[in-house]
Amino acid sequence: MSAKTQPPGERKTRRAIAKLLKTEGPIDSAQLAERLGLTAMAVRQHLYALQREGLVTHEERPVPIGRPAKFWHLTREADHLFPEAYAELSVALINSVKDAFGDEGLERVLTSRCARQKSDYTKRIRPGDSLAKKLQELAKVRTEEGYMAEIRRDDDGGYLLVENHCPICAAANACQGFCSTELELFRSVLGPGVDIERAEHIIRGDQRCVYRVKEVFPQRRKGAKEILV
Repeated sequence: MSAKTQPPGERKTRRAIAKLLKTEGPIDSAQLAERLGLTAMAVRQHLYALQREGLVTHEERPVPIGRPAKFWHLTREADHLFPEAYAELSVALINSVKDAFGDEGLERVLTSRCARQKSDYTKRIRPGDSLAKKLQELAKVRTEEGYMAEIRRDDDGGYLLVENHCPICAAANACQGFCSTELELFRSVLGPGVDIERAEHIIRGDQRCVYRVKEVFPQRRKGAKEILV
């Protein structure tokens, strides 16, 4: 049964499963069932249906008691379930700009795009806000752009900006300047005194893009309260 002919309830559940696998990584059916409020048997039926469509696969991992458990994860074929920002058109435009104007012309396009993003982001991310609040707003903006972003606490007391999806992945593969300008963009909008580095990278084969963020010279603001993330 194709996605178009699935009953709405089944389609909604399978998209929820796909989203969890996208954001959480490999999970077994028992964990999925608990998160979704379904029985393990019902979840396994959805997983097998997704497997027949080539959207998920599994690997077996040892558990303390009993047989190895199946941990499910998405395949590359599942990428089309998430926003791709007109991948083929983006790649074609990149190649056309490079053919017409060379590497220097492409660099100018990337610089212009970064400047436009910076202008948009700084309208929402205020310089006087705490780092935690800046990151929450940055994650919100990025999620609106299709990156499925979230903020987590890092073990060293800093933060992790986690982007579970890359809607410009095809374009970034064709021109990795997109990734370098985004790192510059984050540094710019988060302001001075903040150290940010990329720890995981989808282009490198990782499941998601992850950035470690921490204040190099943290300053206490009188009366300020940091939000929990």
